[in-house]
This record gives sequence, structure tokens and C-alpha cells, in this order.
Amino acid sequence: MYQSRAWTHGLFVFAWLCWSSLLIRAQDLITDPLEVIALQAVKRSLTDPENHLNNWNRGDPCTSNWTGIVCFNRTFDDEYLHVQQLILLDMNLSGSLSPELGRLSHMTILDFMWNNISGSIPKEIGSITSLELLLLNGNNLTGSLPEELGYLPNLNRMQIDENRISGSIPISFSKLNKAKHFHMNNNSISGQIPPELSRLPRLVHLLLDNNNLSGHLPPEFSEMPSLTILQLDNNHFDGTKIPASYSNMSKLLKLSLRNCNLQGAIPDFSQIPNLYYLDLSSNQLNGSIPQGRFSENITTIYLSNNNITGTVPASFSGLPKIQRLSLSNNLLSGSIPSTIWQSRTLNKMETLIVELQNNKLSSITGSTTLPLNVTVRLQGNPVCSNISLVQFCGSESKNNDNSQRLPNTNTSVCLPQTCPPPYEYSPTSPAPCFCAAPLLIGYRLKSPGFSDFHPYRDTFEKFLAPTLQLFNYQLHIDSFICEGPRLRMYLKLFPVYDANIKGPSSFNMSEIQRITDTFASWKISNLDVFGPYEVLNFTHEYDNYPSPRFALSKGALVGIVLGTIAGAVTLSVLVSLLMLKVHTRNYTAVSRRHCSSNASLKIDGVKAFTYGELTMATNNFNSSTQVGEGGYGKVYKGILADGTVVAIKRAQEGSLQGEKEFLTEIELLSRLHHRNLVSLIGYCDEGFEQVFFSYLDYL
Repeated sequence: MYQSRAWTHGLFVFAWLCWSSLLIRAQDLITDPLEVIALQAVKRSLTDPENHLNNWNRGDPCTSNWTGIVCFNRTFDDEYLHVQQLILLDMNLSGSLSPELGRLSHMTILDFMWNNISGSIPKEIGSITSLELLLLNGNNLTGSLPEELGYLPNLNRMQIDENRISGSIPISFSKLNKAKHFHMNNNSISGQIPPELSRLPRLVHLLLDNNNLSGHLPPEFSEMPSLTILQLDNNHFDGTKIPASYSNMSKLLKLSLRNCNLQGAIPDFSQIPNLYYLDLSSNQLNGSIPQGRFSENITTIYLSNNNITGTVPASFSGLPKIQRLSLSNNLLSGSIPSTIWQSRTLNKMETLIVELQNNKLSSITGSTTLPLNVTVRLQGNPVCSNISLVQFCGSESKNNDNSQRLPNTNTSVCLPQTCPPPYEYSPTSPAPCFCAAPLLIGYRLKSPGFSDFHPYRDTFEKFLAPTLQLFNYQLHIDSFICEGPRLRMYLKLFPVYDANIKGPSSFNMSEIQRITDTFASWKISNLDVFGPYEVLNFTHEYDNYPSPRFALSKGALVGIVLGTIAGAVTLSVLVSLLMLKVHTRNYTAVSRRHCSSNASLKIDGVKAFTYGELTMATNNFNSSTQVGEGGYGKVYKGILADGTVVAIKRAQEGSLQGEKEFLTEIELLSRLHHRNLVSLIGYCDEGFEQVFFSYLDYL
């Protein structure tokens, strides 16, 4: 029985602490006020014609699910919530970027991709030392790159491509030691590429194509330990040579220097072990082609539109993955080894195109029979005087459409009218005529290591589906189109097939959130041959579901509250167990006690009252003064002699405990002070009476 009493009072303390902690956290869970002010300034600087940000005026950014806001699932030492990600992808926003973005000092992802934002990049972004992803591509940004962006010690990815940014690349960017991705293509960036960028130990992708860069190609780039893609097409390196040191770039997968006005000889790239793609076309390169054999992984060799002399090397024969060999519009002469195409074994999805037009080639060595899926073009060469070589020298196809829809792999026969819009049949469904609403994703490979995607389709699907935690049949590549060195595709993601569901199926909101977050947070590590990717848009057929939102979830909010009170709960349980142990060891039978107490307790602000004062305050505990009842006992409204209105919690007989333990509990409760805690002002420990007093206003 005495253990039961101890547990009762232990649980009383436990409940007191839990409830008080919950009240405290519910009140204190707010976003840092400086960040709220910053977000309000960000909104004021933007034009939002589709009202995507209409909830930015309601409640708290982190706890009210503001569109595009993701917050940390915990508070920091300052007891505030902080913005972790600002993701406003493809929302048709215009206006400018506010300098107040710099106040979001804990942010890791800043994403304004594919909007219509103009103006310059605020230098204040350089003060967000936690920033990992800076994603501003696909806007109308102008001005130069702020030197302050080089002060971001944790930056992993900088995407500013497809804007109108001008000026030079700041040398400070050479200090971005954690940077892996510089995507700055399709701007108006000018000047010399800083050789100091070669100091970057982790840089994997350097995309600077379609700018106004000049000067020379830094030979120091050969010293970069991690560089796999160097793409500098369509710049103005007038009259300079390709550094011979580039042949030592052992990690290189793709080198693209198309139309850069380069001169001199072609370095021997045969020592690069995993080179997939080489494009040196439309320059002024001269000399002969090195005789070394390229990597077994090579898919594409573009050397057309130069001044290359000599013969076609026999080392081009037997390359197992070659898709395109383009040597047209040069000064090549001599014989063409037919082993280039005869030694290549193709499956039904593979093709080989050999372009040798407009050279001085006089003959073909070996068989002139073309295998299936092989195209050889020899127009404009002396060899075409042989009328028997019509398959090599005939007119070229006029079909220049590089857009292709991939074949539907569904073998079932489904009647279109049986699948109601906006639903459609899953092309790769495990069951016939499975109607579902797909999630459509615009997806682009920014620098793939191939010229023909068809042979890599299955590899891509088998790689991407598990990364998204989907079955293979849930992912369908609807179509693709080549855009220069890039490959745009449209993905359709279908919900999982469930035979128990009658009627059309769809993703639930949590699944959509998970998938979009995986894409938008760059959690997909592409295989080398696919290169870097980017998300262009998300589209869906679901009613009442807005553009992808990223915010602190209710579950995370509950987690914060529960996590915050966990310490108080643990402390309370420990106190209760300690009290139980003391009771079990030392407790003796309770006897009636008189007003004189053997134990003394002196606590500032807490007074010992007599039983007589109790009866006077409550009219002898009249039932009319009772205001509540619980497991501990009844609660009465009382008025003390000085007029103070109090709540008197009177223990029932089964809840009584030892005098020493009761006074210890009084001392413990007296130490708990907070604006949301019920304040203890007095007690009575007399006879069978054990009573707590507190101000009634707080109940």
C-alpha cells in the first residue's frame, strides 16, 4: 500500500513536469525572429503571380508550413527553430533576390531554379557559411559573380547556368574546398579562367560552355585530383593550344572543347583509362590523329571541322562501345579501314555512325558490306567515284528530328475509354490495364557520356528506380530530346500496383513529398556515364495538390515537443523511483500526528498552514467549494485570511505518504519556477492531512 502511495506522488510530480514542459515548448517553438523578418523581405522583393507564397503571411514559417520552407527538426542553443532549406523551384516567380537572404544563417539549400528572377546575385549570400547547394539556374540574373560567394566553406554545388551573368570568375572561388559541382554554362561570363581553380581538391564537374571566356586553357587543370567532366564548348580561346598535360587527367570521363577557336595538335588521350566522350570539333586543330588506342569505354569521338591531316588510324577499330566517330570536314587522306565498323558487334538497340565526309579519302580497306544498324558517310571524298559504294556515298537522310519517343513495353491490350482521365495505363504495369495517375518529371542529363541514349535506357531505369525506392515497373521514360551536349527526358512515375484496390490508383501525398524531395535535394548520385542531372519541373494530375512544398511536418513538430520534454520525463521517473526506494526501505506505519512537527522545513515563499486554517478557508471542506478531483485527491477553492484565493489539493487517505517524504516532495516542487508552472505557495502536514496550496488563477 505504501509503495502505491509513493508511486501516486511520484506520478503527480511526473505529470506536473510533463504538462508544464509541454506548455513551455508549445509557446517557445517559433522561428528565429530575424529569419522571419528576412523571409518577409524575400517575399516583398518577389512577384508571385500564381500566389504560391500566399501563406507566407500566416503563422510561423517553421510551424505553419510556409511553402518552400524546410526547417531543422530541432531547436538550437538559442531555443529557436531555424530555416534549413528554401526551395522555390519552378513557381513562375519574378522580381529580384533580396539581400536579406544572408540572414538565413543556418540554411543549407537555396533553390530558386527555373523562375524569371532578374537583378544581381546578392553578395550577402556569401555570409551563409552553412550553405551547401546554391541553385539559381534558369532565371534572368545579370551582373557579375560576387567575390563573397567564395567565402562559403561548405558549398558543394553552385548552379548559376542559363542566366545572363557577366564579368569574370572570382579568384576567391578557388577557396571553395568542398565544392564538387560548378555549373556556370550558358551565361556571358568573360575573361580568363582562373588557373587557381586547379587547387580545388573535390571538384568533379566544371561546366563553363556557352560563355565569352577568353585567354588560354589552364594547363594546371591536369593537377585536379577529382575532375571528371570539363565542358568548355563555345568560348573564345583564340589561337591557343590544348595543353599536352590534359592527356594526364586520369579521372577524366568527358572532355568537350567544341568551337573554342583552338589551334595546334591533338594530344594523345589514349592514356586516360575511362574516357567516355571527346569533342574537339569546330576548331582549327592540325597535325595527325595520335595512333594510341582510346579507352574501352569510349562512346563518342568528335574531331570534325578542323584541319587534321594524315590517315584514319586503325586504332579506331575494335572499340566495343563506340557509337559515333565523326571526322568529317578535315584533310584526311589514304585508305579507310573497314574494321572500324566490321569489328563492332551491335545488338538491336545499338547503332554506329561513322562520319568521314569532305576529306581526301581514296579507298576502303576490307569488306564494303555494312552490318545492320551501321551508317558510314563518305560524301565529298574521292572514294565516292566508285559507283558501287552507293550505301556510303548516297544522299544523307533529311530527317533531323532528334526527338524520340521510347517504345511502349506494355504487351497487354487495353481499351483507352476504360481508363478515365486524368488516369492512364501504366506502360510497364505487372497487371494488364492498370489505371493510375502518374507523377511527371522534367529531367535533364547535363553532360552525358554518350551520343545515343537507347542502349543505356535499361541501365538508367534500373539505376534510377531503386534510388527513388520504386519498383522498375513504376518508372517509365516517356520521351527524350537531345539539346546539344544535354539530354532532356520526361519521366512518368506510377504508383505501386495493388490488386486489392478497385479502380484507378494514385500516389499519396507523403509519397509525392518523398520523391520530389529526393530529386530537389540532389540525393541521386548518377552513374559516371550519365553525368550530372537537373530537375526541370514536377507535374501531376492530382486535384488540390499544389506545387511541391517542403516544410516542417507535423510529425517533426511533435517530435520536437516530445524530444524536448524527454529530459523532464526521465528526471521525473528517476525521482519517483528514488522515492519508491526510500519508502520501501524506511517507511513505518503512519500514525496520527499533531500540529507540532518533529521535522522542520523552511522555504522562502512556501508557508506551513494548520488544519484549522484549512477548514476556515474552505468552510470545513464544504462540497460547494470543490472544483475538481483526481487520483491524488480532491481540489477545493479556498480563501485565506489575507484574502488570497487558492487551490487546495487535499490528499485522500490512500495517497498519504511519510512525513519526511512529503516534506521532500514539497521542497522539490518549490524549486520549479516558470511562467507556465503552477506556483506552490503552501502546505499542511497535520494528522492525516497532506495538502498542497497554489494560486487558483493558474488553474
